[in-house]
Order: sequence, then C-alpha cells, then structure tokens
Amino acid sequence: MQKIIKMLAFDFGASSGRAILGTFNGEKLTTEEIHRFSNDPVQVRGALYWDILRLFYEIKQGILKCVNRGHKDIASIAIDTWGVDFGLLDENGNLLGNPYHYRDSRTEGMMEEVFKIIPRDELYKKTGIEFMWFNTIYQLYSMKYYNSPLLDKASTLLLTPDLFNYFLTGVKKTEYSIASTTQLLDAEKRHWSTEIIEKLGLPKEIFTEIVPSGTIIGNLSTEIAEELGVDQIPVIATAGHDTQAAIAATPTQQDDFVYISCGTWSLMGVETENPILNEQSLKLSFTNEGGVDNKISLLKNIMGLWLVQECRRHWFKKGEEVSFDELGKIARQAEPFVSFVNPNDKIFISPGDMPNKIKEFCRKTNQPIPESKGQIIRCITQSLALEYKMTVESLEKLLGKELPVIHMVGGGIKDRLLCQFTANATGKQVIAGPVEATSIGNLMVQVKALGAVSSLKEMREIVKNSFSTNTYQPQEVELWNKAYEKYKNVL
Repeated sequence: MQKIIKMLAFDFGASSGRAILGTFNGEKLTTEEIHRFSNDPVQVRGALYWDILRLFYEIKQGILKCVNRGHKDIASIAIDTWGVDFGLLDENGNLLGNPYHYRDSRTEGMMEEVFKIIPRDELYKKTGIEFMWFNTIYQLYSMKYYNSPLLDKASTLLLTPDLFNYFLTGVKKTEYSIASTTQLLDAEKRHWSTEIIEKLGLPKEIFTEIVPSGTIIGNLSTEIAEELGVDQIPVIATAGHDTQAAIAATPTQQDDFVYISCGTWSLMGVETENPILNEQSLKLSFTNEGGVDNKISLLKNIMGLWLVQECRRHWFKKGEEVSFDELGKIARQAEPFVSFVNPNDKIFISPGDMPNKIKEFCRKTNQPIPESKGQIIRCITQSLALEYKMTVESLEKLLGKELPVIHMVGGGIKDRLLCQFTANATGKQVIAGPVEATSIGNLMVQVKALGAVSSLKEMREIVKNSFSTNTYQPQEVELWNKAYEKYKNVL
C-alpha cells in the first residue's frame, strides 16, 4: 500500500499569501487551505517595500496551524513567490533593510543606463529575458548608480523564496526558476553570468549557488523547530517562481500547448527544451525563463487582471463595493468592441485611479470613452483576450507550427468571461483549471523531490486526475477577428 505523504506549500502572490496542505496517496493529490493572509506593500518616504518580516511571521503561523490541526507528520515544506525581488544579508547573515517592491520607482531610467554598458541585443542574447523595468538587474544597478550603502555592506543576495528558505533553515541557496527572472542568468549555461555582473560593476560574491527546482536544501533550524514545537522538517526549493510552479501543474500530456498563468499578471507561453535567443524572439519581446525538469518557458508578460483589480480597488475606496462576479455580469451586458486598451501600456503600471487611466488611454487614441463600470470592465477584458490572440500568433510564427489548445491556470480563471473571450478571440479550445495551480505545482515538485514520482509528465497526469477543469469552445470567431483589426490599430 502506498504511503500517504503530507506536504505544506506556501504560495505568495502580489496581494495575498496562503498555506496549503497537500496529501498524496500515490494516485491523487488533495489540497486543504490551512492559512490565508494579506500581503500589503508599505510606502515609506516615497519608497515601496515588502513587509518581509510580517510575511515570515505568517509562514510560522501557517506551520503552527497545520500542526494544531493534527498534521505534525508533514514530510516537507516549500515556498513559491513572485519573481525579481530580493533581500541582502550582511556578513553575519542579518537582513539589510526591508526588500523593495518591484513597483518602486527607483528603477526609472535604469534600463537606459544599463544599455550604455551592455547593448540591448547583447543582453538579450546572453539572458533571453524580456526587458521589464523592474527586473533584478535594474534594481541592483540602481543601487550602484545611486551609491547605496546597502550594496557595499551586502555579503549575500537572496531572491524572495530563497530568503524565506534561509530564514527557515539557515541555508543560502538560489533556486533555478527564480534565478532566471533576474536577467543576470546565462540562459544557455544556466548559471550566473559573471560577464554581465562584472561589466555592470556588481559584486559577484553576493550571488549564491544555483540549485535545480526540487532540491532538498535543508531542514528547519533547531531554533525554528523548537519555537514552533515541530520536528526539523525538510525544506524543499520548489519551483520558487510562482509562474513556473503554476506551469508545472498544467493538466496535460501534450507537448504542444499554450499556457496562460492567469492572475494579476498573465504569463503566456510554451515550454521548450532550449532557450530561443534570436532577433525574432527579441523583436517579439519573449522571455526565456527556467522551469521544472530544466525546461525553458518561452513566454510573454502581460499586465493581466491588474487592471480589473485596480478598478475594483478604486471603486471600493469610493464606497462603491462591487464583487468580481458582479463586474463580470455587467461587463457581459455592455456593448462589445466599442473601445480597447493596450494592457501593457506604461500608463497602467502604477496603482491609483485605474478607471480614469482607462478613459485617458481611450481619449488619447481617439476612441469612445467608456463611462460605466460595465463598459470599463468590458473594455479591459476584451482587450486582454485580443492581446492573448496576438501572443499566440507570435508564438506560432516563432516556432513555425500551430498550437492547438490553450490551458489557462490560476486564480484568474474564476473570470469565466475572460476564459470564454480567450477562446473566442484566439479561435482555439481553452481548458481552464486548476484554480490553485501555483500551490498544486509547488506540492507536486515536493512529491517528485521526495521520490514518489519520477517526471514532470507523471506530475501532470496526477494533476489531471486530481482536479476538475472547464472547457470553452470558440464562439463568434468572425466578429472577434474583425475586432482584432480594430484592436491592432490602437496599439
């Protein structure tokens, strides 16, 4: 009889975190939410930070709640988070200040400064990473550019999931998938690019050893175990980047499929064995991130449901409380294809009065201005679906083949309107699920690390057998094709 394996997954998003208990019986995985908490950035003197110590407190609370529910027999713990952000440690292993939030303004203008030293095409051919203003490379270079004393005092850099792992175990390691988000990794050699680090004058000694996704890096420290009243449980470096954890949970046995990890951001792409580092992939703004089993995720970052979340946040602050389900209903009733926005336009990057930013974009592009909540959400949702269509077309052009199906995973698939619109816009079947793909992927990497499965393909088969999905077939394809031509005109 197969031994029951219990594991604890911590999954951190940009606005919340959760602790999920996973139980694997040899055939199926079941999950149970143990602890959920908010993740609230803190603005101080014009700078935006993560409240990292409170988040670590919540990790300990999650372990305690798990134990208090009778689950002292968990076999492992693993943590995934967003990408690019990091903490710096001094020579004694102490944290040097709160880590900055990727939306902090300190990286403004830093891409241009880096390009003066390393030309844009040279940087892409080495790292394969899309040029995003918040990438680790620009955060670090801003510290050098402005002579930050923290960088001078730093002995170690740890990306967010690795920093939490260190707090739990005392072990300083960097997991492969999260390292690949930095734009400091050699995409083909799959280790730190000393060439880039040295050219930018960054201290190369702060970068730690890179380990594969699914490495058991250590056990809970004696101090943590005694504080929480638990054994020294193994801590696994799962796919530390939440996107890669979600992709690992795609419930498919096909090799050719498109995934959309759908949430605040939409990460849309395909899996490849090797990075694609040519002029075409650069021109089309695709990124090559590391994944589970040493896979490469060729993907594009799309602003995603951030626009909807920020609209709802704005209306809530004005006392106009409306649920996501209600927003979906009134958007469905609004007239289609009146106005469009480019989800990745710079006007939408920062938080604050998103409805007005939507109107401003439409005003500048000489389109009818959406006024009601339904019109605004309809504008955003149909624009996202058409951006997905553009991305699929770019992928098929880059790979030279048709991609027949789209798998949408993550919390964003609760937006059934977006799922249907995606099928309509792309003309492809959309399979949506599971919702908790990131924590499920986190858990399945733990299952593999513990020796209970042997491959990514086997992991995905278990996910397929364990969790339900919804299928959306394309509708009104010709109408959407006409809308696509209008959409391209406003980009």
